[in-house]
Amino acid sequence: MNNIILIGMAGCGKSTIGVLLAKMLGYDFIDSDLLIQKAAGKRLYEIIRDDGKDYFIALENQTNSQISVEKTVIATGGSAVFGEDAMKHLGSIGKIVYLEAPLEELEKRVTNFSTRGIVKKDGQTLEDIYNERVPLYEKYADITIRCTDCSLQENAEKIISALNI
Repeated sequence: MNNIILIGMAGCGKSTIGVLLAKMLGYDFIDSDLLIQKAAGKRLYEIIRDDGKDYFIALENQTNSQISVEKTVIATGGSAVFGEDAMKHLGSIGKIVYLEAPLEELEKRVTNFSTRGIVKKDGQTLEDIYNERVPLYEKYADITIRCTDCSLQENAEKIISALNI
């Protein structure tokens, strides 16, 4: 139960803050998107394009449900919250931290929408995805860290402080 699981929208800083946080704490770091790519032998957007979003979500749920580590910062994909089994598992092995960023900031950061590997329904905008996912991030989060107007270092320090590490 000594892991830190980062959830949030694409572009909120999960991977970047996760690496910094792991270095600060002397923890390992896992990006679950890379585990999914390894399992499928394809990049995220290729899985979604070739096999469909339902297959991707099932693979993501399965992959995240099998993570078994200690003293590790785990950066999940933005759609991880669609996998109820995975979220229950991740909550059982660590604290879940929602990195909250406003839509306006995410729109500036997420410029490679088509190759980023973002699960979306046909015609869905980033705003639609944001509105769909925020309630799930809030549901699963043990703590929420607002990631605006702060440096990466300050955001990592806010997480450490909130978790009393």
